[in-house]
Amino acid sequence: MTNLNQLISLAALLLITGCNTGNQKNGSENTQDPTVANSSEEMLYRPNFHFTPQKNWMNDPNGMFFHNGYYHLYFQYHPGGNTWGPMHWGHAISKDMITWQEQPVALYPDTLGYIFSGSAVVDHHNTSGFGKDGKTPVVAIFTNHDPQKASDKKTDVETQGIAYSLDEGLTWTKYAENPVIENPGIRDFRDPKVRWDDQRKRWLMVLAAQNKTMFYVSGDLKKWEFLSDFGADKGSHAGVWECPDFFPIRVEGTSQTKWVLLVSINPGAPNGGSGTQYFVGDFDGTHFTPDAGFDRHLSEKHDYWLDFGRDNYAGVTWSDIPGSDGRRLFIGWMSNWDYANQVPTETWRSASTIARELKLHENADSYVLSSVPVKELNNYLEQKLKKEKITITENTELTNSKSVDLTRTHISFGIGDSKNKGFVFTLSNASGDTLRFGYDGTANDFHINRKQSGHHNFSDRFADRISTAPRSSKAGSLTGTILLDKTSVELFYDNGRTVMTEIFFPTSPFETLSVENINENILIDFIEVSQIGHNKKQ
Repeated sequence: MTNLNQLISLAALLLITGCNTGNQKNGSENTQDPTVANSSEEMLYRPNFHFTPQKNWMNDPNGMFFHNGYYHLYFQYHPGGNTWGPMHWGHAISKDMITWQEQPVALYPDTLGYIFSGSAVVDHHNTSGFGKDGKTPVVAIFTNHDPQKASDKKTDVETQGIAYSLDEGLTWTKYAENPVIENPGIRDFRDPKVRWDDQRKRWLMVLAAQNKTMFYVSGDLKKWEFLSDFGADKGSHAGVWECPDFFPIRVEGTSQTKWVLLVSINPGAPNGGSGTQYFVGDFDGTHFTPDAGFDRHLSEKHDYWLDFGRDNYAGVTWSDIPGSDGRRLFIGWMSNWDYANQVPTETWRSASTIARELKLHENADSYVLSSVPVKELNNYLEQKLKKEKITITENTELTNSKSVDLTRTHISFGIGDSKNKGFVFTLSNASGDTLRFGYDGTANDFHINRKQSGHHNFSDRFADRISTAPRSSKAGSLTGTILLDKTSVELFYDNGRTVMTEIFFPTSPFETLSVENINENILIDFIEVSQIGHNKKQ
């Protein structure tokens, strides 16, 4: 049996030499010649440690699974241009979710339409019957979107189809009897997320249906039975529901298990445009019911957002993470439909967030879902600075580009008493650009201000507000982790109970990081600044 490393080497060669024949075979348009990279754009904006395709457009992560030592990331991809267009599934692989290798395009449009978002699972027991010669099948479940029906303003635009792979996700064969789920008369009917329900020994699917989610079950991934729906009267409904995920997760510090439902929505996020809400409850095999305390808080004030920043959308979790690992691992699209097609990069558009671990915590009589960078990132950290017991009475420089590269930085800090106090971190450069983010102890909320962060006139929505996030923790002490890449900041406060992710486009790299107090002097218990290395530490 050919091993995956040999297949990856062949795939890399195909990626270099081009893969237009696949497009022609499937009746889609040919990809354009590779775009010549703009050296200034590459230097300023190509992320250092976030995944982005070498060229052209990317949006939602799709089909993520782990198998034989590799994390697979598929994504919505337009190989013919740098704005949204006919959707394919792009593909990348990684051994640690930090360093990625892009692969040839995995799935192409066909007579049923574009290949919209979906998921993939390893069919270990060959329930589908696709496996042969001892090869374990990987099965992808996706939405076909018919552009002609969409243009004609018909309702049955979207159906669900499947494909299988016998070489660990590198090449795919579409099921001859697609679609496996017909459209039930709902215009936005998409983004199937499938998991194996080990308790009931069957496949469970959740998909988005305009203003709700719908649950289906199957024994073989081919024939699906409708179970129930959820959400028409719950959560935010300012936009269309998309990209759901549904999984059991243990409540930290207990033996209790709850089910979490992620639902992305556009528009309708707390700071405008795209965002991802979540629900916590119980699943009886047919119906999902929100926990009573969670539901009560939800009806009073909807603060259950996975990320309050403007640039974490359509994220879902990896399937088939081994039980010996046990983590719930997540990645999102680091952009926002308010301006994604207009951001000032030409060779490529969009990046993924850092991979994150999700955890569920009890919070008074409710629950809060946290997320933090995966521990694998620690293998790349090179500590440059550590300070303790710093009293901030005015604007104080913490570090600059002579000491650490602020385009690839990990910062952790702790403040012992944050009551009625606050702070603002500022990134700045000689061009006068600034990115400001911090915490207001009186208002008990966090904020990001990118109004002066560099280029923003490409969209009147990009810098039209200061983003804010309510603090979920009531503790006086406050901890934070800051990830800085060339064009992004990811903020994880209180061990990830409040998270904010935003992108920016400075006219030159940021050179200085400083901090100032709000209202009263503050004491920073500790701050550690590490550079994120280009290579994993040995």
